Amino acid sequence: MIRFLAPYGHVIAPRGALSFTVAGFLARLPVSMLGVSNVVMIAGVRDSYALAGAVSATGIAVTALTAPLLGRLVDRHGQARVAVPAVVVFAAGAAAMLLCLRLGAPDWALFLACAGSSGVPSVGAMTRARWAELHRDSAELQHSANSLEQVLDEICFMLGPVLALLLCTLVAPEAGLFTAAVLLTTGTLLFAAQRTTEPAVRPRPAGRTTAALRIPGLAVVLTTFLATGALFGSMEVATVATVDALGGGPASSAVLALQAAGSCVAGLVFGALPLKGAPAGRFTLGVAAMALAVLPLTAADSLPALSVLLFLAGMATAPTMVTGMTLVQALVPAGRLNEGMTTVFTGLLIGISAGAAAAGRTVEHAGVDAAYWPPVAAGALAFLMALAGSPRLRPAPAWHRPGSRCAGSAGLRRGRL
Repeated sequence: MIRFLAPYGHVIAPRGALSFTVAGFLARLPVSMLGVSNVVMIAGVRDSYALAGAVSATGIAVTALTAPLLGRLVDRHGQARVAVPAVVVFAAGAAAMLLCLRLGAPDWALFLACAGSSGVPSVGAMTRARWAELHRDSAELQHSANSLEQVLDEICFMLGPVLALLLCTLVAPEAGLFTAAVLLTTGTLLFAAQRTTEPAVRPRPAGRTTAALRIPGLAVVLTTFLATGALFGSMEVATVATVDALGGGPASSAVLALQAAGSCVAGLVFGALPLKGAPAGRFTLGVAAMALAVLPLTAADSLPALSVLLFLAGMATAPTMVTGMTLVQALVPAGRLNEGMTTVFTGLLIGISAGAAAAGRTVEHAGVDAAYWPPVAAGALAFLMALAGSPRLRPAPAWHRPGSRCAGSAGLRRGRL
């Protein structure tokens, strides 16, 4: 086992790599706590799930707008110069939300506070950018690093919602958001302090810069991630409804965690294996596996069967996401890397919200027996998008790729911002 995981030892071997990985994990864990914390907190204090859902949806919409813009600013000015003020604004918004609830402020104030705390810098994108720079000369190590990042993402989304729910229900309604805000702010500041591994700002070409979505191939990854996000969001709602119908309501969190656990296992294995085939082909194959893995869930008639099928379905997630991010790193010029990654992550987030809403309506109008058909439809749509767009998934020229030695000497120097 130790020999099998040896590639990950090489990944974190460079000086400072382990430090920014730990700090990044500390900053990313609370991101998965925010949605649950806001909903449970507002519903508990104001006794309105409708208000809680509307405020949460506002936060998602603001995040969708600001994340690509923050990514572009990171590319232009550097990680620390953007992440530090952004996380300070987030902390102020979170504090305002807590004060509004404590002081009984009107509902509109909650929307403003939530919007203010939604411009969170994407630490996940910034860590991937650091790995791309650290291991620019090794596609194998970049592959393992992206796999490690996906595993850490899955761990965050296994632990974060459960931690938030426990804090909000066992400590105080505001405890989830308060803890998430402290962790996110502290983790981001520690991450930004790791200056030796921060990628240098690359000079941008003169003239007007095109939008990230006009980069050839990136729109294919984005639309596929939109549908993939819809699969994730609808599957979560479908699983909660199915577990409840099978009589295991309190176990829904544990059953959902099995899907993420399957993804973690597959991600570790995938990252330790040698690369084979073109990324575009691997991406399309991975999306197809995700779509097919959802189908058996429509026939699950017991908690043990559902648990096993969810674990197996999760195993298709990490390899697909890893390959998708590898494609983004190959398609996007080095000076647009953070913007490109945050753009596709935003697509995933929007898809999750849309999928959750679609699954909720399906369960409400067609019953629990139809709960898993929205994920099936989303998976099929994701596969069709990946298949139709695969000819456009061609890497950028060598002088544009992250860390390329053809990018110019100015792009290779590690600057101090």
